Amino acid sequence: MQQECVVCDFVSSDSWVILSPIEQSIKRKIDAVGTPLKDWNIQINYGIKTGFNDAFIINTKKRDEILANCQTEDERQKTAELIRPILRGRDIKRYEYEWADLWIIATFPSRHYDIESYPAVKNYLLSIGIERLEQTGETHIVNGKKIKARKKTCNEWFETQDSISYWEDFSKPKIVWGEISDKSKFAFDFLGEYIPEATSFYMKGECIEYLLSALNSSVSEWLFSKVGTTTGVGTIRWKKYTIEQLIVAKLSTEQLNTHLAAFNDLKVGKMSITDFECFSNKLMYDIYKLTSDEIQYIENQQTF
Repeated sequence: MQQECVVCDFVSSDSWVILSPIEQSIKRKIDAVGTPLKDWNIQINYGIKTGFNDAFIINTKKRDEILANCQTEDERQKTAELIRPILRGRDIKRYEYEWADLWIIATFPSRHYDIESYPAVKNYLLSIGIERLEQTGETHIVNGKKIKARKKTCNEWFETQDSISYWEDFSKPKIVWGEISDKSKFAFDFLGEYIPEATSFYMKGECIEYLLSALNSSVSEWLFSKVGTTTGVGTIRWKKYTIEQLIVAKLSTEQLNTHLAAFNDLKVGKMSITDFECFSNKLMYDIYKLTSDEIQYIENQQTF
């Protein structure tokens, strides 16, 4: 114990973690120049909870079937705008995502949709039995599986469970990530195409292009492995509260411009993900003024 012990100073009321001397040195450097994400001008929100995924989340074949049942071109166009592509936590990788060909019927309560204006959607939802579940609380059989009744809400039977006020954010560029992962896996929705599902989160606000790099960097992955919460089986919970506690350094104007140029190269395919990762890691090492020994320590760690 005398040979392996370390001395740690716990001088604040913040949660504490036992670190080795080299780890303490790294964390001191991060703390000295970094700012917790909760103090950045950003917003982090949960993905959408439908209350009944078997009905509201559909594949492309079912979407095309619903659109084919529209009686007019106006109805078809409105219905196509209502059914949006969705990303689940498992679909999101590091810097990229693999869309699973899934869509959400985005009848958010805060939008106050008139279901009579979407007869093809209404008929589909009635065929699933949502109205009956809402009224009776019975179970229902979908694709051979028994589905429990939806959670009781004040929403209309055809609406999703979440009555979100931030639905406009889904159409904007944003960082998306899954709640549970063994590694940092943050991706960028460049065009605001996707709605994140309940097993994922999204971030919008200032410098999110840079924050994508910072969150995926080896430094942040190492730090989060020390201060984040685990599932108990070797994976990390990348939840809103813990992400907000993560400390990230802000860049100078010159550094931001340099990063933005590299990010734009990544966006248009002029830079590979591998090269962008190397660029981002070097940027973070330089910001925190880590020594070669500290860099090697981080890169040699089996973080999770």
